[in-house]
Amino acid sequence: MALTSTITRYNENWPALFLAEQARIAEGFQAELLAIHPVGSTAVPGLAAKPEIDVLVVVSGHRDEPAKKTFMTTLGYARGSNLSEGHHFSRRDVDGVRTHKVHVCINGHPQIARMLRFRELLRHDSAIRQQYQALKLQLEASNREGIGEYLAGKAPFIDEVVG
Repeated sequence: MALTSTITRYNENWPALFLAEQARIAEGFQAELLAIHPVGSTAVPGLAAKPEIDVLVVVSGHRDEPAKKTFMTTLGYARGSNLSEGHHFSRRDVDGVRTHKVHVCINGHPQIARMLRFRELLRHDSAIRQQYQALKLQLEASNREGIGEYLAGKAPFIDEVVG
């Protein structure tokens, strides 16, 4: 079973793709929007990644969910399951290929600090960055069950370095 996309070398266009998506998404979360951050491997210069722009939206609360879902749908997103209480997830696929993932978390949610801390560790520690890249490539090469297997394989490494 394939992953959502294939790991590729770092693409210098990823930051611009994030900025474009940040502007599009901000319109739908105006009143409760606190911040929008690039997260995930595409937010780490030099790191090979699945070319899926990861976006973290920090909000003061989850209000008017039907309107948010409609708005995100107009941007091409499908709402996924809540990843935890206060952590909503949406994904955007183009022609069957995942291009974007959006995490919407209520301010103070532990995943906010976790995602940002991991991003910063990868940006600033080349040894951790190289270990993580090697792990991701190995998990991709050995993957048989799809994205769930891939994410489960990365989790112990992330837990160890984030603490």
